[in-house]
Amino acid sequence: MVEEVVLLGFWSNMFAMRPRVALGEKGVEYEYREEDLPNKTSLLLEMNPIHKKVPVLIHNGKPVCESTNIVVYIDEAWKDKGPTLLPSDPYERAQASYIYEAGKSIWSTKGEEQEAAKKVFLEILKLLEGELGDKTYFGGESFGFVDINLVTFYCWFFTYETIGNFSIEAECPKLIAWFEMCMLKESVSKTLPDPKKVYEFCIFLQKYYGVP
Repeated sequence: MVEEVVLLGFWSNMFAMRPRVALGEKGVEYEYREEDLPNKTSLLLEMNPIHKKVPVLIHNGKPVCESTNIVVYIDEAWKDKGPTLLPSDPYERAQASYIYEAGKSIWSTKGEEQEAAKKVFLEILKLLEGELGDKTYFGGESFGFVDINLVTFYCWFFTYETIGNFSIEAECPKLIAWFEMCMLKESVSKTLPDPKKVYEFCIFLQKYYGVP
């Protein structure tokens, strides 16, 4: 039986990048379909009728939604292929959601609110840097679940730094070195978009949402 594997995503969405990295690590062949989020396809609405969001993995006609669920599913559905991606760390998974919220506040606010967001953002990264310690990856010697959850944020760092006028590397040099090491992996480098393209997209978002 030929497996049908389809992934619905959007190029700049760091959550939609996670399954692409996981599928790449597992060596699973799949069809990637880019969604136009203002004009969502009937397939997306059918496969994720409640939230209507990407990413959605469709495996032999059955949908799996939400990025962390998808990565877990990929690891278990293709457990005989590629490296094992689990176990996950609930603490580090929680930090990833905080990075997203703080990062969004950096580009969508100004003044004191933006300064507060930058402080929270860097505090989270410093905590993660401490968790990484001297390990090669968050799980030890092998690239796994937590690494996949975090690495896709890297393509947005240039945007956060440029708009927020600060340096992440100056505050978290070891963590940036870890991100750069992860970028050497083909599954990561082929997935993450050009940071400058992300920045241009974010400028469009600022105008769209009326950020002063």
